[in-house]
Amino acid sequence: AALPALVLGAGLLAAAWRWLRGATRALTAGSMRGKTVIITGANSGLGRAAAAELLRMRARVIMGCRDRARAERAAREIRAEVGERAEGEGELVVRELDLASLRSVRAFCHRVLQEESRLDVLINNAGIFQCPYMKTEDGFEMQFGVNHLGHFLLTNLLLGLLKNSAPSRVVVVSSKLYKYGEINFEDLNSEISYNKSFCYSRSKLANILFARELARRLEGTGVTVNSLHPGIVRTNLGRHVNIPLLAKPLFNLVSWAFFKTPLEGAQTSIYLASSPDVEGVSGKYFGDCKEEELLPKAMDDLVARKLWDISEVMVGLLK
Repeated sequence: AALPALVLGAGLLAAAWRWLRGATRALTAGSMRGKTVIITGANSGLGRAAAAELLRMRARVIMGCRDRARAERAAREIRAEVGERAEGEGELVVRELDLASLRSVRAFCHRVLQEESRLDVLINNAGIFQCPYMKTEDGFEMQFGVNHLGHFLLTNLLLGLLKNSAPSRVVVVSSKLYKYGEINFEDLNSEISYNKSFCYSRSKLANILFARELARRLEGTGVTVNSLHPGIVRTNLGRHVNIPLLAKPLFNLVSWAFFKTPLEGAQTSIYLASSPDVEGVSGKYFGDCKEEELLPKAMDDLVARKLWDISEVMVGLLK
């Protein structure tokens, strides 16, 4: 009897919380007409929500996705949601991009550089969360390889186009869980030991250090770089997390009540990509569309530079 009562109580609490909080719509940040945006992992979750809102703001949105069929389906659904636009009033483009493959990242960037005359915003959104130990095509631990190294190479290969399109922006989706990560240069590939939670946190700390170092290197170019945490969001990012069968109904209820929707979670990405309020702002960390303080380990310039140098070698930018 205790479990049904608990579920009922949680349900009432959930309903009250949802009613008090109300529905949140995307920020109205003005038009993105004439601007080109790349979003990685744009076929679901935060990336899909950001793609829909930026299309609604009339941007040309390039969805960089691993599964082309799923991405094409998501693009059709987004177009139906947003409605048909007149020519020059926003566009969705699907391009194959597997961040677990440096070969795929290079092919994606080669095509972008051939076909696109400008790139106004790059949103490094895709990620993998607490997966069992596995390696990328190039032999990197999967979470570090996808969340950090894949985006590191992608951003570096597109820097020339971003600079030529200035003022332009790089938006890096991190997580508050960075607080539990450490950059262990003796075991970046987790071959000595592997803890899926720690390795996710490490990859998110690497995202912030990368964004700060990139911002430093791009001072004076007109390209800004900022990182963010989206909050706890109901997405398929947690597909590798095992929840006991009996606990799933309660977990689903609690997540419905207290977790953000993808649209709510995408607000800060959309804000950093489009708002005039952050024009010229760089090297900062945001949550809920406001600048937030970082722990000292996420502001360690020496670690950031060392991580940059090692990452350049790992992805083949330097021999």
